[in-house]
Amino acid sequence: MFPLSTVVFPDAELPLHVFEPRYRQLVADVLETTREFGTVLITAGSEVGGGDRRAEIGTLVRVEMAMPLEDGRWLLATRGIERIRVTEWLDDDPYPRARVESLPSGSMPAEDPSLLQASAAVRRVRMLLSELDDGPCCSIDLDLGDEPDSAAWMVCALAPIAVLDAQGLLEISDPVARLTALVEHCRERITDLSQLLSDPS
Repeated sequence: MFPLSTVVFPDAELPLHVFEPRYRQLVADVLETTREFGTVLITAGSEVGGGDRRAEIGTLVRVEMAMPLEDGRWLLATRGIERIRVTEWLDDDPYPRARVESLPSGSMPAEDPSLLQASAAVRRVRMLLSELDDGPCCSIDLDLGDEPDSAAWMVCALAPIAVLDAQGLLEISDPVARLTALVEHCRERITDLSQLLSDPS
């Protein structure tokens, strides 16, 4: 397990710079076996040194590219596969480990408008952030792919929302309910950002 300060959604890419010794060992071990490991959100504390509090629901990820550096660090390209639920945390030696179970998600109903509504809301938030010049420039165009179930996850991954809100979305199994919640998060951000644009002082 690799607890992180970010939420990883199924089908989303996750680049990682691995520098802590215990996670270097994790990388070496998974590359020799399945190339897969689990990740969950750290809800309090830090991923460096342990002593953190961790979410129960996370994501199984697969290493798609691994580049070792001369000093023992790793640069990884990974991608989310499926949701998992931690049923038991084990000893953190030599790195965090847990018993987990697969947590299946529902399928997007045919011709449901939720995905289009969520995509439009996410684009609107990104456009407002671009107008405010708030942080790195975000593309207004969203590359969600052609597969509806994957797209329902990808639009969540591309949404500029708070990390705990993202965790809440990850925990929703029904894609329509998840996208409805995403739209609501986006509407709240749109309201706040629109007020900042109208009154920059």
